[in-house]
Amino acid sequence: MIKKLNELKAGQRGIIVSFKGKGDLKRYLMGMGFVKGADIELRRVAPLGDPVEIRIKGYSISLRKEEAKNIEVNVK
Repeated sequence: MIKKLNELKAGQRGIIVSFKGKGDLKRYLMGMGFVKGADIELRRVAPLGDPVEIRIKGYSISLRKEEAKNIEVNVK
């Protein structure tokens, strides 16, 4: 099932299918491993829903939901 990263619940895992970002942010995240086929896990969501903590390639990163909605994931 394909979902946007910001739609996942804490603890859900998946594989990145596409990334629709633009500009410097897209290049930065792709350099950090946000590429098609990468395993990804949504670890936690902040109490007010923003930001979300993502686990990818052995490290954690926090993204705003606005940024996370540009990443489509095939949920496992």
